[in-house]
Amino acid sequence: MESPVTKRSVTFAGRKTSISLEDAFWRALNEIASTHRLKRTELLASIDSARTGNLSSAIRLFVLNYYRDMISAPASSRSRHERNESISAGAPT
Repeated sequence: MESPVTKRSVTFAGRKTSISLEDAFWRALNEIASTHRLKRTELLASIDSARTGNLSSAIRLFVLNYYRDMISAPASSRSRHERNESISAGAPT
């Protein structure tokens, strides 16, 4: 399975930056933002404010943890994602 890296320029938190991510991560990021009725830039700002290292790595970890939490949570907890409850970059639930 190949997912080429795509570099995109984005503006959030009052600054412009370039982010390189595999297409699968861009799609997942858009899906998460849409599910929670956020703009992608709002989600990126949240991830950025909670990160301790590289932004691209922080995004990948956020997406991984988001879906990991979703599949490992009891069914009753999973419905929070379906109800579009708010998410936090530090604890993607």
